[in-house]
Amino acid sequence: MYQSLTFFHSLFRWLVLVSLLYSIYRSTRGVAFNLPFSKMDDTTRHTTATITHIQLLIGMILYFESPIVRYFLSQRNKAGQPSDFSFFGLVHPFIMFAAVVFITIGSSVSKRRKTDRDKFRILLIWCSVALLLILMAIPWPFSPFANRPYFR
Repeated sequence: MYQSLTFFHSLFRWLVLVSLLYSIYRSTRGVAFNLPFSKMDDTTRHTTATITHIQLLIGMILYFESPIVRYFLSQRNKAGQPSDFSFFGLVHPFIMFAAVVFITIGSSVSKRRKTDRDKFRILLIWCSVALLLILMAIPWPFSPFANRPYFR
């Protein structure tokens, strides 16, 4: 089960990034050109939030199944934890959860705004902050906190 979930986790991480970037693109375009908030914009908003929530569920399952996290949880009282264990046991899940919260709030608030410009503006702000959080929580190969190769 762990192996099949890691496949879906890998797939959905890219879907989250692509849908989030597309939402930001459409929102930027809508604000810049004062466009009407179309059915496609609403579908993009909703799809981005849905994909993000699916990724959150998969990530939560993998979090508790991960050998790195299990080690971190069993050794968390010891001083001098290696940064990879702290990053994947604590930092990564909390920042990613915060990003999901930002996407959810942005989607929900923008849906309820009256003017199209406000819908785009709210979505742009909240999704942009979520994207920054996600980029901070990725274990880039150059990261001082934890690093992973681009391709395994």
